[in-house]
Amino acid sequence: MTLKISVDPDSAAAPFEQVREQVAAQARRGALPVGYRMPTVRGLAEDLGLAANTVAKAYRVLEADGVIETRGRHGTFIAAAGDAAQRQVAAAAAEYAQRAHHLGLDRRAALAAIEDALRAVYG
Repeated sequence: MTLKISVDPDSAAAPFEQVREQVAAQARRGALPVGYRMPTVRGLAEDLGLAANTVAKAYRVLEADGVIETRGRHGTFIAAAGDAAQRQVAAAAAEYAQRAHHLGLDRRAALAAIEDALRAVYG
């Protein structure tokens, strides 16, 4: 198993976002299994021809999303993201439900807003 990332300089997506999305997608598919050791920030930046800060930003977002975890000097690894992702989604859903309720939306209107948002993201 190896990390496969390509950055398209002509893409509308920023390079850090391209790195983030490709790592997250590979982790979701299992192409990068839990415990897979990620390259160092500098190493990946050099391989991709990017600034180290660009890769570091992608790693920070991936860590905040629970996709990777940094273990100090031992390195950065693919995390057991399912649990972290589920917790974050559940928390976001609960926050949304409370906000929709406080704004006076009924259940049907709140669900319709969610469906619209999901269609916008997933197509």
